[in-house]
Amino acid sequence: MTASTPTQDATAELANRIAALDTQSALSRLQDVAAADVARLLGGLPPARANDLLAAMEPGRRAGVMAAAPAGTDWSDSQRYPEGSVGRLIEDPPAVFPSGTRVAVAIEALREVVKQRLVTYLWVVDAQQRLLGVVAFRDLLYGERERSLDDVMIRSPFCLRPDMELVDAMREVVLRHYPVYPVCEADGRLVGQVRGQVLFEQQAFEISAQAGAMVGVEKEERLATPLWRSFKFRNPWLLVNLLTVFVAAAVVGYFEDTINRVVVLAVFLPVLGGQSGNLGCQALAVMLRGMTLGELKATRVAKIITKEGLLGLLNGAVTGAIAGAAMYWVVSKDGGDDALALALITLGAMSLSCMVAGLAGSTIPLVLKRVGADPATASSIFLTTMTDVVSMGSFLGLVTWLLL
Repeated sequence: MTASTPTQDATAELANRIAALDTQSALSRLQDVAAADVARLLGGLPPARANDLLAAMEPGRRAGVMAAAPAGTDWSDSQRYPEGSVGRLIEDPPAVFPSGTRVAVAIEALREVVKQRLVTYLWVVDAQQRLLGVVAFRDLLYGERERSLDDVMIRSPFCLRPDMELVDAMREVVLRHYPVYPVCEADGRLVGQVRGQVLFEQQAFEISAQAGAMVGVEKEERLATPLWRSFKFRNPWLLVNLLTVFVAAAVVGYFEDTINRVVVLAVFLPVLGGQSGNLGCQALAVMLRGMTLGELKATRVAKIITKEGLLGLLNGAVTGAIAGAAMYWVVSKDGGDDALALALITLGAMSLSCMVAGLAGSTIPLVLKRVGADPATASSIFLTTMTDVVSMGSFLGLVTWLLL
C-alpha cells in the first residue's frame, strides 16, 4: 500500500528523521513511501548519504526512485563508483557549454537554469565532453557579449577524479579552496561536479566514525538507530572482546599460585595493564591518523614501527621506574626481603610491555588493512588483549622465574 503524497513540511521532517537513522532503519521507514517522494527526499540529503541509501535498495525499488530523480540529479553516474570515492558525491553540473559558445548565448541559457539550480561556475567542454576550461560568474557578466567563452575561461582547470578516495581528494583540495570542483575521468571527460562543502562534510563524518570503529561501534550506527539494531551492531564485537578478555584472564589464572604467594602483585597488575594499554592506544591513534592522511605512502612503514617501539620502551622505562619505586616502598614497608628484586622486575616488565604495546598499536591497523578489513574496526579490542597478556604475563612470569 502506497502512502499519500506528503506535504513539503512533512517531507522535510521525514528527511531529518532519515538522516539520523542507519541505512537499514532508514529504508524500513521509507518502505511504504512513493518512489517520487523518496526521490525528492533523497535529493535533499547529502549526496553520499543519498547514494548509500540507493545502493542498499532492492534493484526494482532503486530503479523507480532513480527514474523520479529531481531536475539536475542523475544518480546513475554516482552509483557506478565505490563507496568512499569522490564519484559518490558528484552531482550533474548545471552549466556545461560547448567550446565556441558566445557569452551572450550562455547568459540567456542560464536565465532559467539559475531559477532551479545554484550555478557557481560554467564548464566549457569540447565535442567529446572533455573539460577545456572554467568560467567564473564574474568573468561571464563583465565579459563582452560577442566574445566566446573560450576567451574568458581559465584553461586546463584543476579537477578531481571520480575514482579518487575521499582522503586523497581532501589532500588535493586543502590548498585550493574553491566552492565547486569539476570531476573528470582520466581522459578529461567531465562527468560531474562536487561541492567543497560536501567534501568536507563527508570527511568530517568519516573522522567522527573512526573513534567508534576502534571499539566496535559500526559507522552506520546513529543516535536515532533503534534499540534492537544497535544491539545487533554492537553485540558481535562485545562477544569478541569477551573472548579476548578470557585469554587475558587465563594468563592471570596460570600464575594464580604466584599471586597467592606474593599478594602485592595483584595491586600492580592493573597498573601495568592500564599503562601499556594507554601507550598502545597512543601509537594506534597516530598510525590511524597517518593512514587517513595518506602519510604512509611517503614514509617507510618499518621506520614508523621501530619508532613506536622505541617510544614505548622509553616511556615504559620512565613510568616503570616510578612504578618500581612504588613497589619497593610498599614491599619494604611491610618488611619484605624481595623489595629491590620486585622493583626491578616491575621496571623490566613495564618497559617490555610498553615496547610491545607501541609495536602492536602501529601494526594492528596495518594487519587489518592487509586482510581487507577496516583498519579502525575494533583495533583497540585486539590491542587491549595483547597489552594485557604481555604486561601481566611478563610481570608474573618474571616473578615466578626469578623469585619462586
